[in-house]
Amino acid sequence: MSPFSDNTPSMSTTRNAAAQRKKLKAVLLVVLLVAVGAAAADGFLIEPYRIQVTHYEVQGAVAAPLKIAHLSDLHTHGLGRRELRLLDVLAAEKPDIIVITGDSLGNRRADYEMCREVYEQLHAPLGVWFVRGNWENERPLRRERAFYQQAGVHLLLNANQEIRPDVWLIGLDDPYSGAAKPDAALAGVPSDAYKIAAFHSPAYFGLMAGRTDLCLTGHTHGGQVRLPFLRPVWLPKGCGRFIEGWYEEQGSRMYVSRGLGMSLLPVRFLCRPEITFIVVNPKR
Repeated sequence: MSPFSDNTPSMSTTRNAAAQRKKLKAVLLVVLLVAVGAAAADGFLIEPYRIQVTHYEVQGAVAAPLKIAHLSDLHTHGLGRRELRLLDVLAAEKPDIIVITGDSLGNRRADYEMCREVYEQLHAPLGVWFVRGNWENERPLRRERAFYQQAGVHLLLNANQEIRPDVWLIGLDDPYSGAAKPDAALAGVPSDAYKIAAFHSPAYFGLMAGRTDLCLTGHTHGGQVRLPFLRPVWLPKGCGRFIEGWYEEQGSRMYVSRGLGMSLLPVRFLCRPEITFIVVNPKR
């Protein structure tokens, strides 16, 4: 090579490279904006209404199969799109009993009459049962028992009820916003009965494990907004290490529902709302 040769890129080559980089940045920006727009559309407009219907079977000391519909965190504003879908699912599934583990109230503009619109549409042969969540405790209702009775719902507050001779339901006040009294709730329950405990906040499982067969809880919303491979960015007080799905301790099993509604922001992302059906079958 001649010592006088010039390897410096020409001005036109430099301009072309700069133009290519600018074009690449523009393309990446468009892709990013499209991705953000698609995620926002999914989170606000699509996923909140894509209810997932989950089915599970467990075995227990029951005389005959029991089909439970577990609902949680409705956060309802009345009979809207999500609630009508719920009613369609329940009509098709025909559960023996419906258990609602708290937080039926919507945001602070919602009221109990909006809950009543939904409650009055719920029916099951062994009844519709409700335990308080933190939203009910934060906005206490006057003549609470009369309200639920008129709406066709059984309020179970630190008490128990025989559902069938072989199955008892134990209902607790929300442990972290109210006053859960497990000893009172379990008083008089036969030792050989299949025991189902309903309470709102799953972190209380450690105090109920070993005392009941099945626990039904909610509160977490499954995180409501999830990012791939990461734990939820935010969970409310009372969740502990529990997020969603099944957990087991001391021979007791707990199901944590992602719930139907939303709290704080009307958005769900990678965390669909759910209705859960659990069939308890006799032990083989």
